[in-house]
Amino acid sequence: MFIACTFNYDADSSEFNRFGRFPFLKARVNKDLYMLLGPELSDVDGNVEERRGTISVFNGPAPAILTFDTPEDEIEAVAEWLLARVKEGVNLHEIGVFVRSANELDRAKAAIEHARLAFKILDEHVETTSGHVSVCSMHLAKGLEFRAVVVMACDDEVIPSQARIESVAEDADLEEVYSTERHLLYVACTRARDHLLVTSGGVPSEFLDDLRG
Repeated sequence: MFIACTFNYDADSSEFNRFGRFPFLKARVNKDLYMLLGPELSDVDGNVEERRGTISVFNGPAPAILTFDTPEDEIEAVAEWLLARVKEGVNLHEIGVFVRSANELDRAKAAIEHARLAFKILDEHVETTSGHVSVCSMHLAKGLEFRAVVVMACDDEVIPSQARIESVAEDADLEEVYSTERHLLYVACTRARDHLLVTSGGVPSEFLDDLRG
């Protein structure tokens, strides 16, 4: 039997692949984040793996979940949280801010600008820059790691994506949409090493109830 301990290998990292695909889940997982996952893991590339037989170690940061009535209130609160982390000694390049898609990037940018911090919007090359907060969609989060992470705009109809829900006709396809959307949020949240904040600025996503346990 193999047991996942406190190393932080991603399932697609070179070191992990050197040993083959054993039944591990990522080690940096808090039990609250684990609640997001179903019996199978499906990613946006269509890859599906069963969780049966996996071993997890819950040693990641517990998420702070804050919901607000408006995006403006969310932006102000996230700005304050970011400044508090910086005051604690977290460097800007050790901070990541994730949103569901490009449609929500302006909200993330507004929060960082409100805090008057330098930032960089990551593209498909996913290259972070020293002295800058990294901002990107959840699709680009895989493989990244930050001391502090904010997952913003977790609103109803944003995640799970209402557009994706409306595009399917079969129950099986709807289940697949929910599975991949949950996995996106899970991946974004598990980028955090020390601090994790998850927020909404309106009617919150149903997934936040899962995070609360």
